[in-house]
Amino acid sequence: MATTGLFNGTDLLLKVGSSGSEVTIGHTTSCSISFSHDLPEATTKDSSGWAEFISGVRGGTISFDGLVAYDDASNAEELAGYIINRTKIAFIFGTAEGGDTVYTGEGYLDSVEVSADMEAPVSYSGSITITGAISTSTNP
Repeated sequence: MATTGLFNGTDLLLKVGSSGSEVTIGHTTSCSISFSHDLPEATTKDSSGWAEFISGVRGGTISFDGLVAYDDASNAEELAGYIINRTKIAFIFGTAEGGDTVYTGEGYLDSVEVSADMEAPVSYSGSITITGAISTSTNP
């Protein structure tokens, strides 16, 4: 049954990997997806002094943060490997609840950072630039 009403952000998951074998990134503390739409200006003398625009390129990015645990199935070390090897990855962004909306597609990791402050958990952050179409579906 689809999630109703407001829900806890802990329920949103980010999975990455090969298409069909995506794995949840371990110990994430936050994740977000952002959509963009380029709107090239198309104002002419016939626009009667009003700005006009046309629909241009669409795209998106995914950002995430978490705590490092090298024994996670998908961890900071593996994510860095995707960059080092220039690997295109598949992603799934959404909840695990049946009937909820999920976003899927492909992209490239454009950054992964591991930070270690004294007397604090080791953390990581990164982002994915989406390439190609973003699909929307619902969990079975």
